[in-house]
Amino acid sequence: MRLCGWVLRSKTIGRVVIVEVSGGDVRPYVLVGKQDVNPDLYKALSSLPLGSAVCFEGEPAKEQKSKRGTEFEVKSIKVYAEPVEPLPVELVGKVPSLLETRIKYRWLLLRNPVEKAIFRVRQSIVQAAREYLLNNGFTEVHTPKIVAAGAESGATLFKVQYFEREAYLSQSPQLYKQILVSSIPRVFEITPYFRAEKFNTVRHLNESWGIDVEQGFIEGVEDVMNTLENLVAYIINYVRDRNKEELETLGVELPRVSTPFKRLKFEEALDILRSNGVEVPEGEDLSDHAERELGKIMSEKGHDLYFIVGFPWQSTGFYYMREEDGYHTRKFDLDFRGLEIASGGQREHRYDKLVEALRLKGLDPANFSFYLEAFKYGMPPHGGFGLGIERLMMQMLGLSNIREAVLFVRDRTRLVP
Repeated sequence: MRLCGWVLRSKTIGRVVIVEVSGGDVRPYVLVGKQDVNPDLYKALSSLPLGSAVCFEGEPAKEQKSKRGTEFEVKSIKVYAEPVEPLPVELVGKVPSLLETRIKYRWLLLRNPVEKAIFRVRQSIVQAAREYLLNNGFTEVHTPKIVAAGAESGATLFKVQYFEREAYLSQSPQLYKQILVSSIPRVFEITPYFRAEKFNTVRHLNESWGIDVEQGFIEGVEDVMNTLENLVAYIINYVRDRNKEELETLGVELPRVSTPFKRLKFEEALDILRSNGVEVPEGEDLSDHAERELGKIMSEKGHDLYFIVGFPWQSTGFYYMREEDGYHTRKFDLDFRGLEIASGGQREHRYDKLVEALRLKGLDPANFSFYLEAFKYGMPPHGGFGLGIERLMMQMLGLSNIREAVLFVRDRTRLVP
């Protein structure tokens, strides 16, 4: 068996040298060289600088004595590269790195089992989502990331020069997903979001990733909520069952999730918050503080995951279907312990109502002509959602900052690495 990686730790105890190599597994490979048994191997292992890129031939030891990783009986080892200068960060984890350092050297710190475990879980989240959606009749699509108009307010769009024209980075595949439902009943995309919001909070990024879903021929908004709650439950239970080593490395216990999730009307959420001394304005979306406080209250009631439904139309996008009262919409949020991880709802599929909604929101229908055209030729009732990957990771793994859940951070202050 040939395995490769980087020297993470080296320790000599008398005539025995123990070398840990960070490779493809979360736990390191543990190589033991005994001077009395194999002097050449002992010498080779003893002289390995930390950070060296190596490959070795060997088999798992019959008796596993190491508690840190998988122990191997090594036959030979080859060094491919040695660091030209000391490593800029401590990779073993004896000295915890500041978040700023972790962000700067994340690509190097991935040799550490904890950092590696976080992103192995991220991989499983994406894999589980794709598996669930494909198995339930959804088609994976890819939509443009350079667009002429945004799905939301222009204030949160990044402008780019597109030859002689001005364009934007996509906030969401929302409009394109809806267009595609005019011909494909169920679509999804695993996609980046670009939002020019001037936030510096622990829960916001300017480039993030999400799982975006749209489904047609629905009977109502509950069809969409059922898809979302079943998807989230599938993802969490998938990670719980398939990533036991990663969760153990991270010290995370992930309870099994069952559906349905609690449905909480927007006005009910306001009443709960106000009765607990949290001030919330009428008719506006919940603030981050209000969301956190509501999360604490709902967790005490046994609801870590819950929907907030029936948002007022004045606080939503133009594309949400309004209820008969004209005030409420079929928009929902899905919160996980006080953090909004997904937002969605039933869309307006009637052409005349959609044009009216654009105008009521102060938008010019002419700027959305490419989008509106799809509603002229038999658009079915439909709805969908966007599920934030990093936000889901934060709550699943108990991360304190969303920047811990992304390899290369893009926020107000970071464009490199």
